[in-house]
This record gives sequence, C-alpha cells and structure tokens, in this order.
Amino acid sequence: MGQPRTPAGRAREVLRRLGEEYPGTAVELCALVHEDPFQLLAATILSAQTTDERVNQVTPALFERYPSAFEMAAADPHEVEKLIFSTGFFRQKTLSLIGMAAALVDRHGGEVPTTMAALTALPGVGRKTANVVLGVAFGLPGLPVDTHVGRLARRLGLTAETDPVKVEHELGSMVPARDRGRLSLVLILHGRAVCASRRPRCEICVLADICPSAFGSANP
Repeated sequence: MGQPRTPAGRAREVLRRLGEEYPGTAVELCALVHEDPFQLLAATILSAQTTDERVNQVTPALFERYPSAFEMAAADPHEVEKLIFSTGFFRQKTLSLIGMAAALVDRHGGEVPTTMAALTALPGVGRKTANVVLGVAFGLPGLPVDTHVGRLARRLGLTAETDPVKVEHELGSMVPARDRGRLSLVLILHGRAVCASRRPRCEICVLADICPSAFGSANP
C-alpha cells in the first residue's frame, strides 16, 4: 500500500489500522468501568493525575454508596474523601464530585447533559472530560486529547500543536465526526501498549511504515 500523502490521509489510515488492532465499541474500548453517563463522568473526574486502574479500584464502593447525582450531591465530603483517597488530590476531587452532582440536580434534573457547553459548565469538568462523556456515554462527536493522544499525533505527523484544544480541532477535522471518539480511544490504547513515551516499540508497531518518527527518525 502506498504512503498516505497528507496528514488527513494518514489519520484515516491510522484509524483503520488501529481499529483492527483494538476492535470494539467506544464503551468497550474505554478503560474506565462504568454503567451509565453519571458514573463515567464521575470516574473521568477521578482519573486526573492517576491511572484508570486506580480509579476502577475505588469506584465500585463509591457508586454503591452514591449511585446517582442525587445521592452524591448530598454526600458527606469526609466520607467521599475516604473512598477516593488513593486516587490522589482527593480533597479537590471530592469538591468537584459533589459540586458536579449538585449542579446536575439543580440544572438538569440529575441527568448528565449532552452538550459541550453544559458539561463544561459543571464544577470539575473540563473539555477533555466532557469529550470523554460525549464520545463514550452518548456516542456523540468527542475527541479527548490526553498525553497519549497528543504524543502520538505529533509522532505520526498529524499535528505540530502542543495545546490539547488545538490538537483536538486539528485531528477532528481529519476524520468523520462519528469516528472522533474512536480515534482518541485507539490512540490512547496504542500509546499505552506500544508507543510509549520514552521507548516506543517501533519494531512491533502496525504504524511503523507510515510514521515519520519510527525508529528514532523523530521523537516528539
């Protein structure tokens, strides 16, 4: 197969190949265990500065105690802090969780909204978190840019940007809206499994032949 001639062509080929490497729906590909949009929103808030594995260790007890926004909004902060302590930054995350839940109850009848504007208006919810919820929970166009997505996008020559919002917009313009969330998810999985920050495993990478950074030729 010939080399893609443009970054957009390369992005589509990346999506095709990684889609075969990591098959599944957005919900199946998402590493955060959840049963509904509220749980995903809470888990994504908790995932800041920690691993998804760590989040998945604390959320079963958290969601058993607070299964919906109504219970979380009325939670004792000290109880929440104890439940999420191991995720780090537990005091700020507790404020975000309770504040987010209270805003859901007050503004949206306890339901998670389905627009970027409404989501980012919630306490503790930034653009990346909102994109996760839109793409995974609702199947809407949402392209969260974390460190893995940004790193791989630059290594693959899809962007030179370092600002996550600019990376999101640039990548989003290269693939159909319906595929934006899946592109982010497979890049994250590939970044964890193969294209590591310090030692990318180019020798086993399915993208090596189309990656301008393969085998150390460039390594942003």
